[in-house]
Amino acid sequence: MVKKRMLLAVVAVLALAAGGCSVMGSTYAKKVNEADSLAKELAALKGKNSELSAENSALNARVESLSVELKAKSESTSRTIGELRQKAAAQDSENAKLKADIAALAKSREESQKASKTYEDLLQKMKGEIDRGQMTISELKGKLTVNMVDAVLFDSGKAEVKTEGQAILQKIVSIVKDVKDKAIRVEGHTDNVQIIGMLAKKFPTNWELSAARATNVARYLQEQGIDPAHLSTTAYGEYKPVAGNDTAEGKAKNRRIEIILVPKE
Repeated sequence: MVKKRMLLAVVAVLALAAGGCSVMGSTYAKKVNEADSLAKELAALKGKNSELSAENSALNARVESLSVELKAKSESTSRTIGELRQKAAAQDSENAKLKADIAALAKSREESQKASKTYEDLLQKMKGEIDRGQMTISELKGKLTVNMVDAVLFDSGKAEVKTEGQAILQKIVSIVKDVKDKAIRVEGHTDNVQIIGMLAKKFPTNWELSAARATNVARYLQEQGIDPAHLSTTAYGEYKPVAGNDTAEGKAKNRRIEIILVPKE
């Protein structure tokens, strides 16, 4: 009976042992399966990571390429903007020059119209003197010249304006006194005959004679109301002839006073 009980106990122990081994085997297999599954997931993740890394590298390369391209376009745009600004500045300068040219032309036209009116008024006023050959009046490029032979203004060898000459100058003043945009230059001229005798003590050369005559005419114009700030005198003596000095007629033409209206400086 005791042996039988011992046998049963051994059988029970063996049965328990067999059951335990079965449980342990099942757990191990489960863990192995889990490990295999994790390894597969890890491999898949590594593959995905590789793909993402490749995509990231491609994106970085694209970004770099776009950056270079954008920089190049930016530099090109900056150059284009700079060129356009230069062109605009040049255009502005050209426009300003054109405006100045237009204004200058308009002013020149206005001055020319005024000079022409003065010229016409003088021609009408001095018609008698012109017809008698005592005076010529000319206009060229805004410069108006009244050319008078010396005999209508001065006695021979004299520099003082005679009474008849003063009357002629008064007629000229009546026209030019209202011309405010011109300066008046009085020029003295002579022939080439040298001054001799007692007269040479007062006028050693034709320069002195022409200077004295021009100055006296300018002084008379001032006395008649011409602003002295607009007056000037020049003495040329015999050195700016308008005709040959080999004839009496040529010498007469060279002995002259010129009253010239010129644009103010």
